[in-house]
Amino acid sequence: MTALLLAVDVGNSHTVAGLYADANLENHWRLATESHTTADQLAVAYSSLLSLQGLSLGGVGEVIVSSVVPPLASQYQLLARRYFGSEALIVGPGTKTGLPVMINNPHEVGADRVVNAVAAIDILGGPCVVVDFGTATTFCAISGAGEYMGGAIAPGVEVSLEALTARAARLARVELFEPEAVIGRTTAGSLRSGVIFGFAGLVDGLVTRFKLELGGPEVATIATGGFAGLIVPHTQTLSLIDPLLTLKGLKLIHERNQKK
Repeated sequence: MTALLLAVDVGNSHTVAGLYADANLENHWRLATESHTTADQLAVAYSSLLSLQGLSLGGVGEVIVSSVVPPLASQYQLLARRYFGSEALIVGPGTKTGLPVMINNPHEVGADRVVNAVAAIDILGGPCVVVDFGTATTFCAISGAGEYMGGAIAPGVEVSLEALTARAARLARVELFEPEAVIGRTTAGSLRSGVIFGFAGLVDGLVTRFKLELGGPEVATIATGGFAGLIVPHTQTLSLIDPLLTLKGLKLIHERNQKK
């Protein structure tokens, strides 16, 4: 039986995990991130998910993790040792990514942004811009030579909405979905318009400026993250959405770190 690879991207709000058998992504899941989760709790969660596919923890041979929540990186390492009998590959300094990072302090770049860049280069080549709609909305610039040139960080969609409704006494939290019109005729409609069309405008403004610095309007773009499907259709600079971009990048980095 083929040994399975568990690829995990730990974000501030959500964790996305995928199960690879050789080159094939057999399944993937989206979980809430809890920073105090222990290795044993992770084992229970993954055991339940795997059992739904007729699999068990014993079938997982290797683990690769990108994490922006430092306490969880060590717990995934412990999970791999205790339940999979292997060492987890934690994406960070010293990991072979094949991505030259050209910013002043390369250690400042989040692992998720490195992983997304690796996948985007594999799919699009360079130059390109990667936009990730997560807890933060991040923008990554990739040169024509496949180098990570830097980026921008803006508030995330959900974080912005939560901050607004928490600070404005008469604004209640609303469910985000397609607004009926740009000009809202209710408070809820006005909130949806402001958040969704507002973020679309923010994205277009930044991506346009990124393209100018990278070489012009023909620079390729790609979007990922939980809110991409809600925002991207209302943008003029983004069209390609890949919700599994990070998992694809993790698989590529895992391959690049295998001993020949």
